[in-house]
Amino acid sequence: MDLSLFFAGTAGSVPTPRRGLPAVLLRRGGDRILFDCGEGTQRQLARSVGLTDVDAIFLTHFHADHWLGLPGMLKSFALRDRTAPLTLYGPPGVHELIASLRFVLGRLPFPFTVRELDAGEPVEFGDYEISSFNVRHRGLAYGYVLLEDNRPGRFDAALAASLGVTSGPDFGRLQRGESVGGVTPEQVMGEKRYGRKLVLSGDTAPCDGLTAAAEGADLLVHEATFLSEDRDRAAQTRHSTAAQAAQTAKEADVGLLALVHVSGRYPGRAVLEEARGVFPHVVLPRDFDSIDVPFPEKGDPELVRWDPPARVAPTP
Repeated sequence: MDLSLFFAGTAGSVPTPRRGLPAVLLRRGGDRILFDCGEGTQRQLARSVGLTDVDAIFLTHFHADHWLGLPGMLKSFALRDRTAPLTLYGPPGVHELIASLRFVLGRLPFPFTVRELDAGEPVEFGDYEISSFNVRHRGLAYGYVLLEDNRPGRFDAALAASLGVTSGPDFGRLQRGESVGGVTPEQVMGEKRYGRKLVLSGDTAPCDGLTAAAEGADLLVHEATFLSEDRDRAAQTRHSTAAQAAQTAKEADVGLLALVHVSGRYPGRAVLEEARGVFPHVVLPRDFDSIDVPFPEKGDPELVRWDPPARVAPTP
């Protein structure tokens, strides 16, 4: 099952010529789930991977740079005659936010549900879940954890055959956890394989809750609004420096740290170098980059730079 994050917007509170406002698209199999929807998100998607009919949207908090693109996206879905249901998740207060936008949204022609989440409440998506946790920002704000179900260990067909199990339906029964002719699944199945874990911090100052939530994650997407030279400003606004994000990644023992919510006041190289001085496994995605997250036994998460399609010359 493929799993990746697509970075539609990686800027801080103000867009720059090269970075849009916060939005990250999760792609897992056929699922498409959006985290935050800053101003211009639908345009960012339309000019890259396409404005897909996302299945769900999760808001981290209610500062305008994280949701102002939502009304336009919902209206575009309506104008495209969308019929598939869409659920918007967020902290308590998201109902009030949408109620305040009703005069803009009007009547949507597709089922649209708004659901407020308690901290720690999971949302089930088949064989994985997305759960919220409190972070430390101005006002109530969440981060999110995606956690897949564990997978069974590998089936040793040669060992099963040597124990007298006939290839075919009996192999399937063993893999489903049934015993066959005195042979138990434990005899022929390897150790269980852990599901993948992705964590998105949202906007936050360093906090123990985030470190705990990110423990052992394959990928941590963490804001890095400031550099250490402006740590006092970071503390006042309850944001993080690049070094603080890296320290969280180090303490949580994550596989890869991706820095977002990057301010235009700093060169990208400076942000990356500060973080790598604390934790070596750091990347700085640009808009339209993605990170592929394979199963652990198949490799490590990898940053994939955006390769725009070649323009076709107009016919004379």
